Amino acid sequence: MTTIRRFCCDDLLRFASVNLDHLTETFNMSFYMTYLARWPDYFHAAVSPGGRVMGYIMGKVEGQGESWHGHVTAVSVASEFRRQKLAKKLMNLLEEISDKMKLIMLGYVVYRRVLRYYSGEEDGLDMRKALSQDVEKKSIIPLKRPITPDELEYD
Repeated sequence: MTTIRRFCCDDLLRFASVNLDHLTETFNMSFYMTYLARWPDYFHAAVSPGGRVMGYIMGKVEGQGESWHGHVTAVSVASEFRRQKLAKKLMNLLEEISDKMKLIMLGYVVYRRVLRYYSGEEDGLDMRKALSQDVEKKSIIPLKRPITPDELEYD
């Protein structure tokens, strides 16, 4: 039986099989530690009965006022554990947690394209969903042009 629980520091030493996949973008340790410190409620691991990390999800909340929104930074499942709906379970958990905190995490729109965001010259998509306080949905009006990573602003 799979257990989904909060990601912990020890998991950083045990989740290599998830990150070895060519479809998974990997980050440096300080990046993961920042998420553990700043948004621990939004960082979870799916763990096998033997304690093996099968997958994980990292998210956060950001913005101010009408632009307050949720962000899924990464969701990844080790190749041998795919087709078990683990990613869906992780996303549903993040939505539940967010809902308890008066946030909604699914139903994103592409807000902007970030050129060369990932290694290998791959672009990233900044996807957002307006929250209840943004009645006019101003926080999700798509930008008309792509941006570079240097232009990203974090609140």
